[in-house]
Amino acid sequence: MFKSFWGSQEQQAQPRPQEIPTDSWYPPSVVSTPSSSRPATPSASSSSNFAIQSPADRPHSSSHVSPSEAAGIIALLKDKSVDELRKLLSDKDAYQNFLLSLEPVKTQNKVRDEVRNETLQLARENLEKEPRIMELRNQCRIIRTTELAATQEKLHELERKKQETLKFYAPVSFVHQLQETMNTTEEESEALHRQLLDREVDLSSFMQKYKKLRYTYHKRALTQLAARTSLNA
Repeated sequence: MFKSFWGSQEQQAQPRPQEIPTDSWYPPSVVSTPSSSRPATPSASSSSNFAIQSPADRPHSSSHVSPSEAAGIIALLKDKSVDELRKLLSDKDAYQNFLLSLEPVKTQNKVRDEVRNETLQLARENLEKEPRIMELRNQCRIIRTTELAATQEKLHELERKKQETLKFYAPVSFVHQLQETMNTTEEESEALHRQLLDREVDLSSFMQKYKKLRYTYHKRALTQLAARTSLNA
């Protein structure tokens, strides 16, 4: 049928070159060159480009179709008469209607509409949530300026106490504290001994208190010695 179609086209009255506008909206691949005296023969590749390209496409743009899609487009074109094909070449509206009638184009437009509708729906939902977002943002601002400041201050205080506690129970600090308590106990023992010499305390009370002070002193001295040994180990 292609053979009879092309044969009948050659027998038609050939249009003059000036009848084909040089600034045609149709893609260059299907528009005849100035040196040709008749419209370009629509081969399989040009037919596929003809079917999928839009008049708004740039002249240098290229499209790709699968063999099955190209076969379907050729099947639609082969039943058209010469006048119908010529009208597609010259009539922008006819070309647009034919383009929109193709199944791949219908599918693409359907997918595009679905995506657009889903996007619009998401946009509406986001706009509906905007008041709630603003409310939460204001709450966050209040928390940052009031509750957060108080919490940070409390955290800094706890951090300070932590450092003091760690410093207090550090090995070196522990040995130093033991030495201070030993010195205090030693001073108390000396003071009690002077009270005995000055007869400010009786011998029985002196022995009881002095024995307790010396026990505490030697216990702390042994603990300090063990701590120093551990530090030097």
